[in-house]
Amino acid sequence: MSNLAHIGRRLAAAPAPAVPAPLEERYLSVPEFAAMLGTTERFPRRLVAERRIRYVKLGTHVRFPLSVVREFIAAHTVEPIQPRRRARRVA
Repeated sequence: MSNLAHIGRRLAAAPAPAVPAPLEERYLSVPEFAAMLGTTERFPRRLVAERRIRYVKLGTHVRFPLSVVREFIAAHTVEPIQPRRRARRVA
């Protein structure tokens, strides 16, 4: 159906497109990202396949903005817990 057929009906606004990263930012290739994390290239590729990280696709090339890599690391950082002190029982 054409939008002109429904002139009286209010159209829903389309969602805003994702804001691209600035061009001044550094982009990492898959091998660079893997080296930064100390893993094999399979891990970043799996993150892309599972859509668990934001990336930029340029033709056949996949690039990761450095800010996204830092956000990913920060989001998956686990802080240590403080051990509880046990109360000693006196016999």
